[in-house]
Amino acid sequence: MATIQITATDPVCGMTVKTHDSRSSEYQGKTYYFCSAGCQQKFEDDPAGVLEARAKKDGENKDAQPADESGKHSCCGGHGPSTTNVSAKKPQPADSSAIYTCPMHLEIEQVGPGDCPICGMDLEPKFVDIANDGDDEQYNDMKRRFWVGVALSVPLLVIAMGPMLGLRVADWMSNTAFGWLQLALATPVVFSAGWPLLVRGAKSFRSMNLNMFSLIMVGTMAAYLFSLIVVLMPGVIPEAFFENGVPPLYFEAAAVIITLVLLGQVLELRARQQTGGAIRELMQLAPETATRISDNGEEEVALDSVHKGDRLRVRPGEKVPVDGRVMSGSSSVDESMLTGEPIPVQKSEGDSVTGGTLNQTGALVMEAIGVGGDTVLNRIVQMVADAQRSRAPIQKLVDVVARYFVPTVIACAIAAFIGWAVWGPEPQLAHAFVAAVAVLIIACPCALGLATPMSVMVGVGRGAKEGVLIKNAEVLEVMEKVDTIVVDKTGTLTQGRPAVTAVETFGKWSEDDVLILAASVEAQSEHPLADAVVRRAKADDLPIHEATDFKSITGGGVQAHVDDHTILIGKTDLLQQHNVAEVDAGLNAAKNHQTEGATVVFVSIDDQLAAILAITDPIKESTPNALQTLHELGLKVIMLTGDAEPTAKAVATKLGIDEFHAGVSPEDKHAFVRKLKNDGKIVAMCGDGINDAPALAEANVGIAMGTGTGVAIESAGVTLVGGDLRGVAAAGNLSRKTMSNIRQNLFFAFVYNAMGIPIAAGLLYPVFGLLLSPMIAAAAMSFSSVSVIANALRLRSVKLD
Repeated sequence: MATIQITATDPVCGMTVKTHDSRSSEYQGKTYYFCSAGCQQKFEDDPAGVLEARAKKDGENKDAQPADESGKHSCCGGHGPSTTNVSAKKPQPADSSAIYTCPMHLEIEQVGPGDCPICGMDLEPKFVDIANDGDDEQYNDMKRRFWVGVALSVPLLVIAMGPMLGLRVADWMSNTAFGWLQLALATPVVFSAGWPLLVRGAKSFRSMNLNMFSLIMVGTMAAYLFSLIVVLMPGVIPEAFFENGVPPLYFEAAAVIITLVLLGQVLELRARQQTGGAIRELMQLAPETATRISDNGEEEVALDSVHKGDRLRVRPGEKVPVDGRVMSGSSSVDESMLTGEPIPVQKSEGDSVTGGTLNQTGALVMEAIGVGGDTVLNRIVQMVADAQRSRAPIQKLVDVVARYFVPTVIACAIAAFIGWAVWGPEPQLAHAFVAAVAVLIIACPCALGLATPMSVMVGVGRGAKEGVLIKNAEVLEVMEKVDTIVVDKTGTLTQGRPAVTAVETFGKWSEDDVLILAASVEAQSEHPLADAVVRRAKADDLPIHEATDFKSITGGGVQAHVDDHTILIGKTDLLQQHNVAEVDAGLNAAKNHQTEGATVVFVSIDDQLAAILAITDPIKESTPNALQTLHELGLKVIMLTGDAEPTAKAVATKLGIDEFHAGVSPEDKHAFVRKLKNDGKIVAMCGDGINDAPALAEANVGIAMGTGTGVAIESAGVTLVGGDLRGVAAAGNLSRKTMSNIRQNLFFAFVYNAMGIPIAAGLLYPVFGLLLSPMIAAAAMSFSSVSVIANALRLRSVKLD
């Protein structure tokens, strides 16, 4: 579906913003919308001037394509939300018209690729295209830059640090030539390979959204520019900087720092590629082509050329290309990619098929109904991608810290410089300079920024591989705190495909007569129990007659006329309300079936009880083990069902469920969940039907079976693709392990900075005589990011059962 927002243009910076959640001001009877407080203030200070400047700029750009469609503006830093007016067909990530967003700051959206004005990270496509091969130009570009840095930094490091190893280049080269050689090697590293890092740092100061690139730029440029002055104008360097009688050079520090930061970027981008493994695996389920049938015969076409209404042929062994309906043919289809069940499902004319499932035995001709972004597979892919980019509430803590972190680090670097310059040993200024640069570099908050998003991306991807689709990171965090699981019975604990297992008749009616009349009425209903009656009549080769005056009675049953008979089917209360005779006899007969877990339906013909139908919905084989796991996690399990008390009790007793409530209506389910929440419980509700949707929405976490209705899935925060209760246990385990991983990452990041800054400032010098080199600081900074990434990637292999 296309995402449609009402948008407006910020008159100050020209950014497209959403009117429903943007700042606004009135001027001359018209409302203007702004991306940030800064833009709003500029407008209110001089509205006429701003509007005149905007009109002039729009006139200049009317016939020209802007060089930068990023939507980022130095006046505001790009904080405001930008347009999300995108077509239903998601654009290729390489498409300059695609919507891009920051994985750490989701409020940042722009048209086309670029970098985040807040944290400086590369933006990524907001929408996933199932046809894209996942090739990452961003990663390849950063890798090329890194290897250029390595190629030039290694010889520079050998030349500069050679004397420590007994290699004295300066012995056969003048100091001037020695400096020019280092300048020649360092300059391409800093200004070519490291250019994106410097640009991001400069942008951060323009917008005052200080981030890791702010510190990198200040540190490397300080080292480079100081060394450049030494080479060009050595006479202006104070003697307090001199080492062994000459001013020092820090070209190797600047180059190596840039190279190590590039290494960190390469590893980060590579890790982000790996977190997308679940998405790529899902994408690979879709075939690349389809066989389209037209008046001119059959032709093989690319998948993105298939349109709604096309007739497609699916041969044995081929994957179903898109969602659709079988027009002719019959076959068994492996739907394990959706349901997790290995048993193929028989498909024939009129049945629906899902793109990505595997046709096995026969040939099918199908009509394409869901194509492109409307397929089940594509919606699953997009759900996973959206969840991986979402922010957990714990990220707010990180954001608060990061807001004050960089200014604090800069203050620490200044304090370190002053301290060494005043109280340090000779050469005082040289020591002060090294300490200040080391503080700036080692304190880069990249590890802090990566701590939460990396764990969320990997955790959500891991869940997707198990068929557990998490809607967003907030759900993942709340799921960890859940202490009560509320489950529906039909379709959740049971297979959701009930069957008539017994028919007991009363009076003159035979079993076949009852089934013919009952099935004729139930054929008009969509209830699972009605479907069971119809399937039983068909299995017995009984005819289905025409029913008239059909009426569905909510929560009670159905009524219709068949062959001049008035048929009433449903619960005992319904029959008693209609004054049906002999209902008590049916109640006595029903008890035996209900104690065995069967649902009993009463059938009245012409106001006289004619039969009871015992309908059993088999418990899923996986349910007992799943419930055991939930209990091991310390969760209380409560079953709510519309079934009668004896049936519900039989199922609850058999499965060891902690608490159950029978005869519950959809309104009762919603009220029960609300009561649990009011009592202080953190509730997860698991269901699969339309009647479960209100309770799913009310719960702290709604868990929908993927085999259920679309309404239930839309109301839920977690979707279990396979419709298996084991997924609830997997979601519980996943949330706990992911949140634990996030806390570990935050601990690493905070402790690293808490220890690294004092050491870089010279804490160890009085005791051990050690002063941290900026190059060592850069290596340590990169290692901290790698540690966080490696720890997050451990989630890919955790067991969820």
